[in-house]
Amino acid sequence: MAQMSNFLFIVFSLYLVGFSVASNDNQITNLNKLIKSRKSAGNPSHAESWTKQDISNLSPAYIVPQEGSMEADKIDKLPGQPEADFDHYAGYVTVDAEAGRALISVSTGPGCSSFGFGAMEELGPFRVNSDGKTLYQNDYAWNNVANVIFLESPAGVGFSYSNRSSDYTTGDKQTAKDSYTFLINWLNRFPQYKTRDFFITGESYAGHYVPQLASLILSENKKTNETVINIKGIAIGNAWIDDTTDTKGIYDYYWTHALNSDETNAGINKYCDYISGNFSDTCEEYQSQGDDECGEIDIYNIYAPLCDVDAQKPGSPGSKNQGTLTRIQSAQERTPALLKKPWRLMKKITAPTRHLEGKVQGFESEDL
Repeated sequence: MAQMSNFLFIVFSLYLVGFSVASNDNQITNLNKLIKSRKSAGNPSHAESWTKQDISNLSPAYIVPQEGSMEADKIDKLPGQPEADFDHYAGYVTVDAEAGRALISVSTGPGCSSFGFGAMEELGPFRVNSDGKTLYQNDYAWNNVANVIFLESPAGVGFSYSNRSSDYTTGDKQTAKDSYTFLINWLNRFPQYKTRDFFITGESYAGHYVPQLASLILSENKKTNETVINIKGIAIGNAWIDDTTDTKGIYDYYWTHALNSDETNAGINKYCDYISGNFSDTCEEYQSQGDDECGEIDIYNIYAPLCDVDAQKPGSPGSKNQGTLTRIQSAQERTPALLKKPWRLMKKITAPTRHLEGKVQGFESEDL
């Protein structure tokens, strides 16, 4: 039986492709695990690794006619959605018929759901109400000024899936190829956007995904001597580009913001070789000490109060004047409730549900 790999996409009309990640502990945890696994394997830095990659053979492997799919992808209304003055679409694009990978168009970081995080907690048009069932409009959504695609990638993240488990062992090269294949098929499905200016944006690990995909697009445009994708630029916030130099930047930031002691900072600079990327056990100990010294902070905004659910309960210490806390905390606490039964959502967007009986990849099991 043929196997397929599918990417799910969600489009909010009124196109940027956004790769984004969650501004919570899940994203930090996933990124740290990836960095540590690469160190233990003795791999070169990501930046060095990619520059040595041969991308000449990354042309899309699976391009199929997409007539009629656009109409099938249109969403009348998401569960609990208020009235909206824009159109939105969602569906799957198969990027490998033999393997079975499918991507959802949403934003993503390494192992984090783009739909759950980027679309529902950051820059998408809707946010989740306190009941965990209904939505309200985000006044600051990016689709106020552009058409936005959120891409769930690599396959296996969020609602994207493959029916071949080996596809979930992936890397930057395969992710770039799958994302490019997705875009070509998506533009065939939505041909009115083929000539539009196209930008790719993202944050964190998108420091890899964004420039690598842009590089492949430019390479394919040059190879075919035509503008296959009309890419005009990229934008990355707080990009994770190179393991060693970015790690050094973290501990420099801690020290210059009074989060690490002078002694710890001196030990890190003495024992950590950020040029070669060879970190001794003593270096690792000092880095761990630096992490511990930071205490319980919001790594994305060290001056912001923490989102403490217990502290917000009536009668709890610190429960007064918690309006800001409640607003910050709400998206991270409410979105998993909406996704507890993902098939309730996915049946609205012409998506197969057999692979959704477990959790949505990118949320911790306790969330779901």
